Amino acid sequence: MSAGQDRRVMCIWFPRLASDRVLRARAIEGPFALVHKQNNTDRIYCLNKVATDMGLSQGMTFSDARAFCPDLSSRPATPEDDKRFLYTLRRWATRYCPWVGLEENGLVLDVTGSSHLAGGEQAMLADIRARLTRAGLCVQLGLADTRGAAWALAHHGGGIAAPGDHAHLRTLPVAALRLADPNCVALQRAGLRRIGDIMDHPRAPLARRFGQELMIRLDQLLGTQPENISPLADPPHYGVRMTLPDPIGLTADVMAAIGRLLDRLCAQLKAHAAGTRVLRLTLRRVDQEAQDVELRLARPLRDAGRILPLFERGIKEVDAGYGIDQIRLEAVQVEPLPSEQITHVGGHSQNGLDDLITRIGSRVGLERIQRLLPADSHIPERSFLIAPAAYSTAQGVWVPPRPRPLRLFSPEPISAYGPRPPERFRWRRMALTTGQASGPERITPEWWFDDPNWRSGLRDYWRIETRQGRRLWIFHTPQDPGWFVQGEFA
Repeated sequence: MSAGQDRRVMCIWFPRLASDRVLRARAIEGPFALVHKQNNTDRIYCLNKVATDMGLSQGMTFSDARAFCPDLSSRPATPEDDKRFLYTLRRWATRYCPWVGLEENGLVLDVTGSSHLAGGEQAMLADIRARLTRAGLCVQLGLADTRGAAWALAHHGGGIAAPGDHAHLRTLPVAALRLADPNCVALQRAGLRRIGDIMDHPRAPLARRFGQELMIRLDQLLGTQPENISPLADPPHYGVRMTLPDPIGLTADVMAAIGRLLDRLCAQLKAHAAGTRVLRLTLRRVDQEAQDVELRLARPLRDAGRILPLFERGIKEVDAGYGIDQIRLEAVQVEPLPSEQITHVGGHSQNGLDDLITRIGSRVGLERIQRLLPADSHIPERSFLIAPAAYSTAQGVWVPPRPRPLRLFSPEPISAYGPRPPERFRWRRMALTTGQASGPERITPEWWFDDPNWRSGLRDYWRIETRQGRRLWIFHTPQDPGWFVQGEFA
């Protein structure tokens, strides 16, 4: 801002940001509400204009809202999606000025010295309102010398306050000072309903009765107390590009170019302590056609030497045509990857396993490569979990109190009677004779899980060695007498 130039601040407020975001994707003609759970009660989070005109308000219980409006349509609120949408709007607003900050359901812009680029302040506000209205967003705008005044205008009337003009602010309610609701109620009970009433009243009695926050907010409104606008920096962009003076088409040449791009990209990732999970390579041919090669990694990486060979299979399937003249490499999915102490025990084997998973996953899909993870449960069927190997880490084995069979299958009934293991029985068309038996190991059902396989009650498990060489895991159900084979030891 140049010397002697008046500061100008704009506030953009979206009174129905959440509902507008949802209705942009799927329009609903009637009353609509977003609902969230608060203290085990479903409450209204945001409403569209139709619902507001019918008397519904934010914070009321959903059951009361449905009683007033039986035709009310609703969906669960997702505040995280609203936050991401507001970040997108912040980036869009940088077309008007570089200093754009966030507020609750709104944006604040320092447009000092930039309004003339849009034809003046009136033209800038009209252009912003028109663009956002076409996008399906309800918006209220305010522009003044201070952030507090711009906020007050946007939330309580809208419009532009001329430089140094505070007369327009005097008629606004005390809520325009950004005070907490209890303070606003206390001021109104004292007969101070407008900002002008506070400006005309002696400061010392007001400060003693209502606290310093009232005076600070008033000074911020009038500009006697500075209030900065902190613009958010754009997130780092992990993408590099190379334009070639002569087209290339050989696999070796393309791999060499990718190696140079990977060195630059991995340096960016290292500077931000990050690694990439998904890489997208775009190869543009001289005829302006482009082909993409996507590489999905089993682990976040920023090691160019390990990533480069993984591109070779995808590059061989690319049709270079008359040659490739531009290559672009982008890290599509980035995750934190702090530096780790390198050890000589198991480090290379783990890296090799991750690279092997990546190579196989590029052919069959990373989700189809799975590993078994231990689970802390005595129930045989729940003693392990199946998870994608690329999105899980190997864990220490949970050791059960008794040995478990190498092969586990669904219980198979055998003809036997009594609480002791049978001396002779038939299993899978084989006549078997029990040599040694150890047990029982009694396992009771987990009452917090409703498992149909365990509704018969507790089981007594035995380990038997047959004279024919089979080592089986069998169990007996005392409450409903019967014998079953469920596993086989090595």
